[in-house]
Amino acid sequence: MDGGRDRVELAPVGDLTDTTHELEPVVRGLNAALPQVNTLLGLGQTLEDETSRITAVANLILLSFAVGLIASLAGTELSTVKATLAHPVVAIALLALIVSVTVHMRIGMQVIIEDYIHGEALKMLLLLGNTFFAAAIAAVSIFAVLKLSFGG
Repeated sequence: MDGGRDRVELAPVGDLTDTTHELEPVVRGLNAALPQVNTLLGLGQTLEDETSRITAVANLILLSFAVGLIASLAGTELSTVKATLAHPVVAIALLALIVSVTVHMRIGMQVIIEDYIHGEALKMLLLLGNTFFAAAIAAVSIFAVLKLSFGG
């Protein structure tokens, strides 16, 4: 075996006593070509991989909005800032940003913990802590946006 890798070999076709055989590829392993096909099609990814990619794109869009919002509000009166943050579209965009960033953060830290922590008990404890930390950050941030958007 090649360390679990599939391989393609050439095997004779037809009668072995015939000296004019053609060689036909024989695939060893059922999934010999699937890794290349899956990579091209973007298949075979875990839910965390797909979620991480989706949240990365969402973060780019939503962070661009947030930076533009902050730049446009720089130097304005407090009443203008409060009125802007109370607008439903702004509040929804900020809430989407919070959810996207915290989900992306949790998945990224989960990958690091799974890759570099080898003790199972410590790994489970850190994964649990990671999830609670991300949820706490999201909850506090969502509360702040809702309080500002409802005029608090």
